[in-house]
Amino acid sequence: MRYRTLGRTGIKVTPYALGTMMFGALGNPDHEDCIRIIHKALDAGINFVDTADRYSAGESEEIVGKAIKGRREDVVLATKFHGPMGDDPNQQGASRRWIMTAVEDSLRRLQVDHLDLYQLHRPTPDTDIDETLSALTDLVRSGKVRAIGSSTMPASEIVEAQWISERRGFERFRTEQPPYSILNRGIESEVLPVAQRYGMGALVWSPLAKGMLTGRIRKGEDTDLRRTFFTSFSDEQRLDAVEKIIPLADEAGLPMTHLAMAFVVAHPGVTSAILGPRTMRQVDDLLAGVDVTLSDDLLDRIDEIAPPGRDVGAPDQAAYVPPALQSAPLRRRPVADRGAA
Repeated sequence: MRYRTLGRTGIKVTPYALGTMMFGALGNPDHEDCIRIIHKALDAGINFVDTADRYSAGESEEIVGKAIKGRREDVVLATKFHGPMGDDPNQQGASRRWIMTAVEDSLRRLQVDHLDLYQLHRPTPDTDIDETLSALTDLVRSGKVRAIGSSTMPASEIVEAQWISERRGFERFRTEQPPYSILNRGIESEVLPVAQRYGMGALVWSPLAKGMLTGRIRKGEDTDLRRTFFTSFSDEQRLDAVEKIIPLADEAGLPMTHLAMAFVVAHPGVTSAILGPRTMRQVDDLLAGVDVTLSDDLLDRIDEIAPPGRDVGAPDQAAYVPPALQSAPLRRRPVADRGAA
């Protein structure tokens, strides 16, 4: 498998990264089976493994730790912090208080003495970015973390974080982890260009659009219960786009999964695409497509179905939504102050 440089860190990573969100109670509770999947990916040449403390309440990290024992030097190991890890409101977020606890917990679960990449899982509006970057800088200088990154951060906040790092002398975010697929192309408008401008690596998640680009979810056909969990699976615009993409894949002689993965790694701003298998069958299928390259003609035809720089249909439910879009009072002045006179 080829290697790409992770931003300007000098770290070499494979275009496919193994994501472990589905390992543990959330997806596959069989630890031994999950370890076999991880070993299969590593044996196939993947050297980049991404997890998070939040995945199955730390269970995913524990599985990864067991799997990479004896192979640590061959793995570029990434994890994330932010999500709640207990009932205490301080057991989450991006404060120095929590970061210093969260990193030790992750190191313990992973059974390692350092992380190659430590990422802020989601923006945290109630915490100054100075606070977060200051704490992460101390972790880099202590040797517990090699590089730091963000995830699902709006372009404006990526820029702000870069400026803060320059002005304060902090370590800067070296990577961004946004959602990206044929159906989710919004990051092409600003996030990817900004990341490229600042020399950041892009580790993209959900390249199969939560499974919509597997060919299993079709318009007018029943599928599994996940349709009721993800409302985007019932979005007519997304379903219509999938029905147009399927013939393209058939014409090219490609499984939908291979077409979808090849699409995301073809973008010059993308460093690695995260595979998120739950079963050995799924990882075998995805690994079988590592040699697929899409022609300009095929990419042009995809552009006609899913225009560049735009998400098709409903926003991804797992993506970050700024507070002002979630709370009406943040978009509206008090009634007495709304008029111009």
